[in-house]
This record gives sequence, C-alpha cells and structure tokens, in this order.
Amino acid sequence: MVEVGNDAPDFSLCDQDNNIVTCSEHHGKRIVLAFFPAAFTGICTTEMCTFQNNLSKLNAVNAAVFGICSDSRFANKAFADQNGITFPILSDYSRKTIEDYEIALYDFAGMPGYTASERAVFIIDEDGKIMWKWVGENPGKQPDYDTVLSKLGV
Repeated sequence: MVEVGNDAPDFSLCDQDNNIVTCSEHHGKRIVLAFFPAAFTGICTTEMCTFQNNLSKLNAVNAAVFGICSDSRFANKAFADQNGITFPILSDYSRKTIEDYEIALYDFAGMPGYTASERAVFIIDEDGKIMWKWVGENPGKQPDYDTVLSKLGV
C-alpha cells in the first residue's frame, strides 16, 4: 500500500504541452498530485480550477501542483486552455501511475470500455516521501481544499 511515510512512486508522464514531467526531478519541492477522473466534467473542473486559484499561495511555500488523469494530452490541453490552468495536467493514458498509487479504476459512465481513476490527492515532501493522502470514496467527492492547503502551511 502507498501510505504516508512511504517513498512516492516515481513517474514520467506527458503534460498538456507535450513535455515529459518526472516526479523525482522535483525533489526539493513539495508536490501536490491531484488525480481526477476526466477533463471537462463539472467536479473535475472545480477541483483543477481551485488548485489554479491557489497556485500563487502554493508556489510561495515551494509547492508544485500536478493534475493527473487518464485522458489524452490533447484533451488535457483543451481542458487547461479553456480553464486557464497553468500547472501541468499529466496524461496517464496507460493508467500505470494510477495503479502505482493504488487508486481504484472504474468504468466511466456512458463510455463503455473507458476506465478512469477515483479522485485522490497526495502530497509529497521535499525528500520524495508521501506526507499526506486522501482518496475519495467516489468520483463525486471533492477533497477538503482547506486541509490540503493547511498541510502545506498555506
């Protein structure tokens, strides 16, 4: 199990601008990993926009935000552009990182054969260890953003 205190599983994923982002290259910063089911859905939009709206506060405490979903980088690019999201939205189309973080996959409603991740947030400390985690019991549940921010000292 991926638990608080464990080394965070490393990954290299493509962002919305076709850049490869490797988690371990960001050691020295705290990282918020926000796994979300799908771009362009209401709750996912609210979640990513909430992180965007708090990005300057997060950057001020040496924290970076990465959104992660199983959508293509092309969908993530359109989603980021439409919503003014400037942090990386990473495409885990193979679902390997979702599985490495032990987040449940479920069949996305109305799209037979397409699986998406549950909503989850992990905070990784400067040394690459999991310092906090939250996994929603269903994709409609949002994280407590005040708790996320307070864990980072915001």
